Amino acid sequence: MPNPALHSIHYYPLKAVGGHAPREAVVEPWGLAGDRRWVLVDSDGRIITQRPHPRLALAAAELLPGGGIRTSAPGMEPLTAAVPPSGETVTVEIWKDKVEAVPADAAAHTWFSAYLDTDVRLVHLDDPATRRPIDPAYAKDGETVSFADGYPLLLTTLSSLDALNSLIAQGDHSDEGPLPMNRFRPNVVVDGTAPWAEDDWSRVAIGDVTFRVAKKCGRCVVTTTDQRSAERGKEPLRTLAKHRRFGDQLVFGQNLVPESTGSIRIGDPFTVLD
Repeated sequence: MPNPALHSIHYYPLKAVGGHAPREAVVEPWGLAGDRRWVLVDSDGRIITQRPHPRLALAAAELLPGGGIRTSAPGMEPLTAAVPPSGETVTVEIWKDKVEAVPADAAAHTWFSAYLDTDVRLVHLDDPATRRPIDPAYAKDGETVSFADGYPLLLTTLSSLDALNSLIAQGDHSDEGPLPMNRFRPNVVVDGTAPWAEDDWSRVAIGDVTFRVAKKCGRCVVTTTDQRSAERGKEPLRTLAKHRRFGDQLVFGQNLVPESTGSIRIGDPFTVLD
């Protein structure tokens, strides 16, 4: 088995739409620089994701200098949304959290409302250092997160995906496999580890940057969504339910909290510290 190393990096400027895979990225206390600082919300302030709107998989957001985004989607002219000036905020409901965020301009609301055929607004997290604490059951004082589901980074491994795809091939929906890693929307993907070895990790390092492994990542219906077509199937949830159930969660990947900051690059050595 090769020495464990960072295989790929992924960040998603706008939560729930297509992301980017750079060769290097900066790790900030709340996640990768530029990751999930924007989100869509409905008229009640609740976040919009691929769960009810799988067509978001077909949209994409490019991070611009200064933190703005350029969005694209089928049938839509591209849209540029600048970082709105800090000031008046709106309350965003993301799972059990209430977070203050700054609305984008009206053109962005109109663009996304037209694409999804429902009333939505685009908002920006102006101050990730203070706005949203991590679940205190898994966090230390002062640790925060962006608009990611709950933790600053999500780690997956190629070997575990291979193992999962082998299990899918033996099941009733084998025609749906093999699944690509983009079904799981990770931030960092590691190569050279044993399948499911991540279950036992508590601290890891990518290059010189260290992370605490907060908890296993429970998966939802988004993983059944083909990120290129927005069509849904049964996998991987059918197979995870049979082979990767931990309590009431179907697990693939591990949530990380940075212990230090710095740059990570594809090919950086990956080390299990504890």
